[in-house]
Amino acid sequence: MSEPARRRGLGRRGFIAAVGVVGGGLAIGWTVKRRRDAARHPPPAAALDPQGELELGALLRIAPDGRVTIVSKQSEIGQGVKTALPMLIAEELEVPWQDVVVEQGDLDARYGKQFTGASQSVRQNYDAFRRLGATARTLLVSAAADTWGVAERECVAARGAVQHRGSGRTLAYGELVTRAAALPVPTGSAVKLKKPEDFVLLGTRVSGVDNDAIVTGAPLFGIDMRLPGMLHAVYVKCPVFGGKVASADLDAVRRLPGVRHAFVVPGSGGLMSLMPGVAILADSTWAALSARRQLDVKWDEGAGAQTSWRAIAVQAAALVQRPGATELRRDGDVEKALGEAAKTVEAWYAYPFIAHAALEPLNCTAQFRQGRMEIWAGTQTPDWARDHVAGALSLAPESIRVHILRSGGAFGRRLSSDYIVEAAAIAQRVDAPIKLLWSREDDLQHDHYRGGGFHRMRGGVSAQGRVTAWHDHYVTVGHRGQPNAELSGDEFPGRWVEHCTLEQSMIECPVPTGAWRAPGANVQAWVVQSFIDELAAAAGRDPLAFRLALLGDRREMRPAGFLSRGEGYQVARMRRVLEAVAQKAQWGRTMPAGHGQGIAFHASYGGYAAQVAEVAVSGEGQLRVDRVVCVCDVGEQIVNLSGAEAQVQGAILDGLSAAWFQGLDIERGRVVQGNFDTYPLLRIGDAARAIEVHFLKSDNPTSGLGEPALPPIAPAVCNAIYRATGVRVRELPIARATLRAAPRA
Repeated sequence: MSEPARRRGLGRRGFIAAVGVVGGGLAIGWTVKRRRDAARHPPPAAALDPQGELELGALLRIAPDGRVTIVSKQSEIGQGVKTALPMLIAEELEVPWQDVVVEQGDLDARYGKQFTGASQSVRQNYDAFRRLGATARTLLVSAAADTWGVAERECVAARGAVQHRGSGRTLAYGELVTRAAALPVPTGSAVKLKKPEDFVLLGTRVSGVDNDAIVTGAPLFGIDMRLPGMLHAVYVKCPVFGGKVASADLDAVRRLPGVRHAFVVPGSGGLMSLMPGVAILADSTWAALSARRQLDVKWDEGAGAQTSWRAIAVQAAALVQRPGATELRRDGDVEKALGEAAKTVEAWYAYPFIAHAALEPLNCTAQFRQGRMEIWAGTQTPDWARDHVAGALSLAPESIRVHILRSGGAFGRRLSSDYIVEAAAIAQRVDAPIKLLWSREDDLQHDHYRGGGFHRMRGGVSAQGRVTAWHDHYVTVGHRGQPNAELSGDEFPGRWVEHCTLEQSMIECPVPTGAWRAPGANVQAWVVQSFIDELAAAAGRDPLAFRLALLGDRREMRPAGFLSRGEGYQVARMRRVLEAVAQKAQWGRTMPAGHGQGIAFHASYGGYAAQVAEVAVSGEGQLRVDRVVCVCDVGEQIVNLSGAEAQVQGAILDGLSAAWFQGLDIERGRVVQGNFDTYPLLRIGDAARAIEVHFLKSDNPTSGLGEPALPPIAPAVCNAIYRATGVRVRELPIARATLRAAPRA
């Protein structure tokens, strides 16, 4: 096997076969815990598997030839976790990265939590994975010392081998696996983690383990899955959310070339389980799609057909004139403070529903045999997928096996399991493996969207330029009494402003919603940081100085709601990244006419990020983003510098795309847009011409980067547009705004 092939790991079928023969190995096992609990683990164990490999838990194997196999238990959705997490083990194990093979793990209780989202993968596994590598290293050192009859303190591990300092004798790890398996596995204080200054792998640039396969077009993603005798499926649902099949001419479809089956699936369990629809199965994707176009189906659209975005906006405008349905924070007397303010500002902010629009459309392969369901899918939540299939199809969870495949984008969409439940429901009806592939129209018109929302903002500043009043009445959409996204009562600048009211109202809406990258923060930051800019302008103050004054000199504010799992808002970290980004972007320098700088910051999902955007707006109102400078603080250690930079760059481009171009229109209960001609994404020509990424290390737990860098980009760009043109962007997407500056008097 070639070195690139070894680095990619076993193929899908090879891995499935290997699982069957590796099951007898012994394990180092512990529950992955929070940082503060990471040292308390049950006693581990180790053994040789039938092929003579030393197994240390379900995640780590060392072969007699020295090859180290590490299983990636989290889902790879483009965020680089399949490379980053194994790097933690390899660093402590003291093994050359080129000797490591990474395999994708399936859903398996031995791995512990396999949820992928909320920037938690590195955060949740950092200490435990390092300890696993250190335990294996300590065990191998013990085996070498035992072989030579010397003290362990005289031995040192490096580059996949153990050396005796006194004599210079060396034993490679592969030569030690048999003896290591016979020794007790070290625990507790016997296992020592490396000091960060001794790291040789962490913090360096490491290419993604799947990069070779990606650039050569090797089968890797869910959409690439093939099984012998597989049928290709499409699933046609009512274009109106909540609608169902009234009638369908299935006989005509069954007579079409290549079609094997066509049937109605009645659905069960509501929006998040199995929506009713028509399944068509054929010998090829083309035959299935062709038959779909000829399907004669009539729909019972239901009450959802009355839904429109325009009606929702009108209802929201009326709601904010009354007290909010839920009061989230009330400090002081906002009305009195507004009346006494030197200047007041009132603004109406609105943003639409948007889709996830991952470049790989949703897909799932499933096979039902002898009462057991086998599933192959890109999913962020394999355990939820199993449980949703079990609930919708009345199967025992233990009868369902889930294979995790790489996802071509997710952004929160693959937290939902609707496409997996659909595939399993179809597979349960036929005697063959099936692959369900959503079309791009399915993907845009049956998403679990980032919900639209509205904010009526009011604020006041004193004659000295200090914020004295803040009022945010937030209107969200929701279904069956559950809001799409809630505003935290601790949302900045709540707790910083003496007179502050935060309240929320909800509009009932059948449109299904879900997590979209940096849930909540992706729009709250735009509203808050844009309105802070408006108040700074009213006060006649520099936006940077205004923000620093608003943050104040506190070290930490508690509580912090959903900010970072109950941790406080660390003001010192926020000030530090804000000051750093201003310095690196040369904030405040003179810009040509039609050019402007904008600044914004946000803390979310354990990370602190600040950005400066530089834009140019032509006389015709055409926007160009020239430069974005970003500074992030995500704790004490960057795991993979290459992957970390890519995460931040991707977040900035993703957030820019959403803010600039993306917006869905809902009419008669259905999404109007159907493909990228009407739902444009950011193209290369519109991307920021330069993105600079800087990391500040701090004495805090290492956290993830999937979310924190996204929220500041929309307000930074909109604030820069104002400084370039004098035009405030209060409704997204930016592309729908008129950016030409008004003639000056």
